Amino acid sequence: MGQNELTNTLKVQRAIRDITQEELAAAVGVTRKTINTIENGIYTPSTALALKLARFFEVSVEEIFQLAG
Repeated sequence: MGQNELTNTLKVQRAIRDITQEELAAAVGVTRKTINTIENGIYTPSTALALKLARFFEVSVEEIFQLAG
C-alpha cells in the first residue's frame, strides 16, 4: 500500500477569517514559518497542533487535513 500525502485547507480557512499566518501562529503557539510550511505541504503537524488548529477555526480536523490518494 502506497504512502498517502496529507493535504490541507489551512490557507482557505485563514482567508475565510481574514487572518495572517502570523496571527494564526500566535493563536496556536507556533511560528509563522511553521504555519507556512504546513500550508505548503512541507511539514505535517503533530496531532496536538492539528487539534489546536481545528479548535481555533471551530471545525473538525478533517475539514482542514485530508489524505490525498
